[in-house]
Amino acid sequence: MKLSRPVSWFLLAFGVWSWVIWVTFVKNLVKDGSGLAFDDGHPTAYFWVHLLLAVVSFVLGTVIGVIGLRGVRALRRNS
Repeated sequence: MKLSRPVSWFLLAFGVWSWVIWVTFVKNLVKDGSGLAFDDGHPTAYFWVHLLLAVVSFVLGTVIGVIGLRGVRALRRNS
């Protein structure tokens, strides 16, 4: 399958954006002072669910970004 230039760049940008957003979210989750993420220093269910969401988003962002990067590289080779 051949991806167009705009689609390739969009997928690459989405992968990068996903990492930026979720790294920021995980940092804020670890520093949470509201009591949602930690109860007496122990992680809560809220923490584990949101950490799982972040990990899944890291994986999907990486896969989508790699597809976009491969599309960009293929377009540059064919130009």
